[in-house]
Amino acid sequence: MSSSRRKPASTFNKTHGDVDPDRKTVGGMLKKLKSKRSQTEKWPVVTEDELKALGSDISPDHVLGLRDVTEDYLCKPEDNIYNIDFTRFKIRDLETGTVLFEIAKPPISPVEGEEEGADVDISAGRFVRYQFTPAFLKLCTVGATVEFTVGDRPINSFRMIERHYFQGRLLKNFDFDFGFCIPNSRNTCEHIYEFPQLPEDLIRQMVEHPYETRSDSFYFVDNKLIMHNKADYAYNGGL
Repeated sequence: MSSSRRKPASTFNKTHGDVDPDRKTVGGMLKKLKSKRSQTEKWPVVTEDELKALGSDISPDHVLGLRDVTEDYLCKPEDNIYNIDFTRFKIRDLETGTVLFEIAKPPISPVEGEEEGADVDISAGRFVRYQFTPAFLKLCTVGATVEFTVGDRPINSFRMIERHYFQGRLLKNFDFDFGFCIPNSRNTCEHIYEFPQLPEDLIRQMVEHPYETRSDSFYFVDNKLIMHNKADYAYNGGL
């Protein structure tokens, strides 16, 4: 089941509140961005191994051809040459305003950053595990707010493709275009997800099989993959 029939929208806000003084901030109007409509079933099928063989030449068209969640990352952390760093993330039910999940990245102390010989997890920050109650699967509209910073380079076209699977079945595909980001800026974007209605038997299976619902989030600048994040989900909270 694909979500191509339902279009997620997103809002992009250049923040003007309390932010890092070393980062540029821009106040002003709140932009609403509509998701691209991706007819994923029309894209040529491609495998994870075929994409890995492409090296650094993976484009949005390539990942839209995947039919299952990836087992590995399709790019390296150092491919993020724009130094995009996600610092805060929040999920809320837009109908009630209830915050369902919120996390902020702790600041790195100079001692931690300069410690020699320290073990570094190269996948740190690229994987998130969520646990929600079964009621989450019946929500219609969810807002996902992300705050991120940008390095010294301007970003002309920043795009995210997010694909959700359950036991190898594509549930939904979301495709957001962030647009232009100025160098050394701190930005806040809220994606508005309109979820497709899931059959009751599928909801039951997803509740009974925690963490078998998984997602890939691919980030592109100028149609070149620079970041790849992964997540898995359980919907048995409170049971």
